[in-house]
Amino acid sequence: MRKFANEGKLSEQQTMKIHERNIVLEKSIQFSIKLIRYCEELELRKKFVISNQLLQSGASIGANIHEAQDAESKLDFIHKLKIAAKELNETIYWLTICNEVETFPKELTLRSDLYEISRLLNKIISTSKLSAK
Repeated sequence: MRKFANEGKLSEQQTMKIHERNIVLEKSIQFSIKLIRYCEELELRKKFVISNQLLQSGASIGANIHEAQDAESKLDFIHKLKIAAKELNETIYWLTICNEVETFPKELTLRSDLYEISRLLNKIISTSKLSAK
């Protein structure tokens, strides 16, 4: 079996990426973990349809942010973050519904987490648009 010189080794750029702290990605992962726990509570109460919708849109936020990290271009990066922002807005909608229906468990920290992620996303998108010109 042939061995390659760089096999199993990370490039300098990959190593730098690992050591850089990506706050929006970290926050989106933490949000997804909290969201999964909330959706499990919804499912215990047999609120399957809303739980599914909420989990799909909410988990998609972090998935799109994660995917943006390996974007093919600055425009692709911006596009993926815009998709994450749209999913975030849909998730706020579903959480609002959950908080308005009396038979659903109330969850207030998820919405505040989303507003924080939204501020970060909007800042990254606007800064990236400026540097893409």
